Amino acid sequence: MNDFPAEIERLKTLVESRLVEMLPDIDSCSKTLSDAILYSLRAQGKRIRPVLLMLSCKALGGDENDALPYACAIEYIHNYSLIHDDLPAMDDDDFRRGEPTNHKVFGEAVAILAGDGLLSAAFEVMQKDYLLYFGDDEALKRRLRAGAAIAAGCGCRGMVAGQICDIESEGKAFSPETLDFIHRNKTAAMIRAATEAGAWLAGAGTETALAFAAYGENLGLAFQIADDILDTGTEEGKATYPALYGQEASMKRLEELTSQAKTVLKNVPGTNAHYIDFLIDMADKLAARKK
Repeated sequence: MNDFPAEIERLKTLVESRLVEMLPDIDSCSKTLSDAILYSLRAQGKRIRPVLLMLSCKALGGDENDALPYACAIEYIHNYSLIHDDLPAMDDDDFRRGEPTNHKVFGEAVAILAGDGLLSAAFEVMQKDYLLYFGDDEALKRRLRAGAAIAAGCGCRGMVAGQICDIESEGKAFSPETLDFIHRNKTAAMIRAATEAGAWLAGAGTETALAFAAYGENLGLAFQIADDILDTGTEEGKATYPALYGQEASMKRLEELTSQAKTVLKNVPGTNAHYIDFLIDMADKLAARKK
């Protein structure tokens, strides 16, 4: 797997090279909006979701160029969620990725609008891609399914639902069912959306797309538990896995979810073994990360 880091870096660089280019044009009268959007987009991020989308597409024989608009769209959505998460009304964070958060630089009102702009830009980029395929029903269906997966992942039955439950649970006793709902929606929904969208873009059938979605969901749940473990002691009053189950049980659950994610992929027929190995390695790397 010696070429794994190089391929991940290549896909990350490819996405980053198109993030600004694919943004809708912003009028010079709205320069502050543009500056605030670019400030967050150009910050050093892991780009996990767009890379997973592209790896999933390539694992099923798809073209990475077909996946690029959707990879950029999902990164726009992720960055919008981070800008809004950092606001005083949400997590009230002063720093993100080692730099002052968006609202600390541009003010709360501009930060809210920058997040709004990124969310709408994501759907504009996907819609623009749909319009290129009105003469090709199958290609259009693939893109519509990918867009629908991303829309579901970020909306009121996905990420936003998890966020509001997380806010309402802060400082209160919470049940295992509540914690599962928060993790499954706030974090896992968008990672699931990335891997499912990548599968649809490659022309996967329903069973295969759902298998990739299951990989993404297990990976997303593991990702959040790993975050909770790393943040132990700094998330006072938050609904986290270690707060409910303790460190040892959290580590065990992290291992179980990572194993389940990998097992799902190993059972999918007709895949590119090279890229399946990359996705499996990605699961291991995310579970073992230290930051």
